[in-house]
Amino acid sequence: MNNQHPITSFSRRSFLSLAGAASVSLAVGAIPTFAAKKLPIGIELYAVRDELQKDLMGTVSAVAKMGYEVVEFYSPYTQWTTDYAKEVRKLLDELKIKCLSTHNSANVFTPENLPKAIELNQIIGSKTLVMASAGRVEGGLDGWKGVAAKLTMAAEKLKPLGMRAGFHNHKLEFMPIDGKRPMDVLAANTPKDVTLQFDVGTAVEAGADCIAWVNANPGRIRSLHLKDWTGAEGKPDKGYRVLFGEGDAPWKKILAAAEAKGGAEYYLMEQEGSRFSSLETAEKCLATYKKMRA
Repeated sequence: MNNQHPITSFSRRSFLSLAGAASVSLAVGAIPTFAAKKLPIGIELYAVRDELQKDLMGTVSAVAKMGYEVVEFYSPYTQWTTDYAKEVRKLLDELKIKCLSTHNSANVFTPENLPKAIELNQIIGSKTLVMASAGRVEGGLDGWKGVAAKLTMAAEKLKPLGMRAGFHNHKLEFMPIDGKRPMDVLAANTPKDVTLQFDVGTAVEAGADCIAWVNANPGRIRSLHLKDWTGAEGKPDKGYRVLFGEGDAPWKKILAAAEAKGGAEYYLMEQEGSRFSSLETAEKCLATYKKMRA
C-alpha cells in the first residue's frame, strides 16, 4: 500500500495533511466523572496535522492504536483520486475505525464541486460533509443567508443518498451582527437535517452559553469538536493551547445537554496546539475524556 499522497503543502482548510505515527505516554490528573452514553470518540485530524504531512496511513494507525474510534479528514481530501480513497477505506476497515464526516472548504458546496466530494465521502464511508468555514462573508446578515442557501442546496442533493450537510462554527459565528448572531441565522435558514457541528472552544471564547445553544437546536448537534479554551490566569496554558478539560468549558453540562437534547452521535477531539507534541496531546486528551466519562 502506498503510504504517501502527492500533496506537498497544507493548511487548515485548504489542504489535507498526511502524517506519521508515534507512540506517546500520558499522565492525567483527577477529573470529575459522570454517567454518560457510550458514544464513539474520534479525532479531527487537524489536531495531528504536523504528523499528517509525513504519513497519513501511519498517523491514522497511530490514533487508532491510542483508542480513537473515528477520524475526520479535512481539506483537500477532495484532491484524492478514487483509488487513493479506496486505500484509505481499506486501512479504516482494517483498523476497525470509521470516518463519519469530513471537513470541506466553502467552495465544495457548489453544484460543480459537490459531486466529487460526494464520491470520495461515499468511498471512505463518511455520511456528513461539513463546511469547515464559510470563508470571507460580506453583506452582513444577508451574506450569512447566502451561506445558508449553499448548505441547503447541498443538503437537498445529499439527502436522497442518505447523507447530510453540516456547518462547523468558529468564534465569528457567535459574535452578533446588528444584534443577531450568524449561527442563529444559519440555524433558522437551513433544513433541520443540516448538522450544526459544535466547536466548543470557539464558542466559549466568544462568550456564548454553550448549553443554551445545544438546547435551542434539538437533534441538530450531531457531532461536537471537543476543543477547550481559557482566558483565565493560573491555567497550564493559554487560549486554545490548554488540553481538553483544562480550560473554561463546562464539559459535564455540555456533554449531558448534547446527549439529552442535541442529538449527539459522536465526538471529535480537536487541538490547535499545546505544550506537548501533537500525538502526545491527542493521547493525553483521550485519556482525560475516558476518565471523565468512566
